[in-house]
Amino acid sequence: MILIVDDQEANIYSLKKLLESQNFMVDTALSGEEALKKVLKNDYALIILDVQMPGIDGFEVAETLSGFNKTKDVPIIFLSAVNKDKKFITKGYASGGIDYVTKPIDPDILMLKVKTFSRLYEQTLALNDIQQVLRSEIEERKKVQQELKEQVDNLYSTLESLPQLAFTANGSGDIEFVNSKWLSYADANMLPATHTDDLDIRTVWADAIHAEVPMELEVRIKELKSEVFRFHLLRIIPIKEKNNQLKWVGTFTDIDDQKQMEKKKDEFLSIASHELKTPLTSIKAYAQLLERTLNTTVDDPAAKYINRVQSQVSKLNALITDLLDISKIENGKLKITKKNFDFENLLSNAIDIIYQTHDNNTMVIERQGDRIADAFLGDEIRIEQVLINYLTNAIKYAPNTDRIIVHTEKNDHQVKVSVTDFGIGIPEHKQKNIFGKFYRVEESSVRFQGLGIGLYICSEIIKQHNGTVGIQSELGQGSTFYFTLPLN
Repeated sequence: MILIVDDQEANIYSLKKLLESQNFMVDTALSGEEALKKVLKNDYALIILDVQMPGIDGFEVAETLSGFNKTKDVPIIFLSAVNKDKKFITKGYASGGIDYVTKPIDPDILMLKVKTFSRLYEQTLALNDIQQVLRSEIEERKKVQQELKEQVDNLYSTLESLPQLAFTANGSGDIEFVNSKWLSYADANMLPATHTDDLDIRTVWADAIHAEVPMELEVRIKELKSEVFRFHLLRIIPIKEKNNQLKWVGTFTDIDDQKQMEKKKDEFLSIASHELKTPLTSIKAYAQLLERTLNTTVDDPAAKYINRVQSQVSKLNALITDLLDISKIENGKLKITKKNFDFENLLSNAIDIIYQTHDNNTMVIERQGDRIADAFLGDEIRIEQVLINYLTNAIKYAPNTDRIIVHTEKNDHQVKVSVTDFGIGIPEHKQKNIFGKFYRVEESSVRFQGLGIGLYICSEIIKQHNGTVGIQSELGQGSTFYFTLPLN
C-alpha cells in the first residue's frame, strides 16, 4: 500500500487516481500529524510526502519516521511546488527521503519511480525475512552445538570415571577419545595389542561398522609394561546423533578372574563326574544282583525298595552325564558324529522312550505337522537327546495336564521341531536366558528339581548342527520349545 500525504485534497485526488490506475492500493493523509498516526498503525511500501504543509511539514515527518525501527526503511518521495532550491532538495535527502520531485509532476516519470521504489521495498522486506530466518537457523545451530558439546562432555566424564578401558570412535572406527586407564594399555589413537591366538579386533569391528550393529568379543590384552595377557570382554555399540552421524562407544572389561574361576569349576565338574561314574556303576550292578538274588515278587516291599534305588541311581546317572557333557562343551570336546538317519524313526523312538520311562498312564503325546521321509544327516543320538529333554521338561512343568504336542515343519531349507505343553509358562522377560548355563526360572525353581543345564546342553548340540533353538511362552498358558536343523 502507498500513502499520499498532502494538505490539498485536489492533489491527493489526482495522485490517487493515477496510482490506482496502475493497480496500486492507496491510502491518504491531509496532514503530517495524521500521516504519523497512520504510519504507526499500518504498513506502507512507499510514502509520497508533500514538503510544504501547515503544522508538521514534510521534512519533520520524514525525520520522525527515520527514528522508528518499523518505518526507518520505508522509502519516501518528497513532492514540492515551492521549495525547488538545492538546499531544500539536500535537506529532503538528509531527512530520510530517497527522491525529491518538483511540481508540476510528469506522471510517467513519477510512475516509474513509484514502481521502482515499491519493488525495492518489497525486495528489502524479503531480504529482511531471509535474514531473520538465517538468524533463527544460526541460533538453533548454536543451541544444538552447545547441547551436543554438553552431551559429549558428559559422555567423556562418564567414560573417564569407569574402571574399564573406554573409548569413542567416529563412524569409520578412528579413535577420538580414550580414558586415562586406556593409556596403560595403548597409545591414545591405537587399539591395545591382542594375543596372537585371538581374533583381530579391527577385522571383527569392520564387519560391525559395515552392518552398523553392536559387537562383543573376548580377547586377551596386556598392559604396556607387562608381559601377561588377561582376558577382556570388548563391547562396542553404535550411537546415532541428531544429524544421523554415526559414532562408536566401546569398553574393555577385565574378565580374567571370572574366566579362571570358570576354568577351575569346569575342571572340578569333569573330575567329579568321572570319579562319581565308577562307584555309581558299581551301585547299579549290585542293585541288579540283589534283585536277582532275592527273587522277590512284585508286591514284596524289598522289590519296591530295590526299584526305588535303581530309579534314583538312574537319575543320578543322568545328572552325571549332563555334567560330563557340560565339561566337554566347555573344552570343545563334545563329539558330534554325523551320519544319515531316519528322522521319523527318531521322533517315534523318543516318544516311545517317554511313554516307557514315565508312569502317567493318561498322558497323550500328539504328533502333528509334516512327515519327514527323507534321510537326514546329523548325530541321531544327540538330536534324540534334545527331543527327549524337551519332552521331559514338558511333562515336568505341566503336571496338571495330560496333553503334549510334537509338531514338525519342513521347507526347502530346514526342519523345525516344536514341543508344546500347557503348563505354568515362562514370563516374557526371563525367556531370553532360558537356554543359559545353570539358569533356572525363579517361579519354577522352588517347585521343581533341577540344575538348569539340560536346555544349555540342548542349545549347544543344535548349534553344532548349525541350527537354532527358541521358545514361545505365555505365563499360565504353557510353552513351546523348538529347534531348527538345516537340510543342507
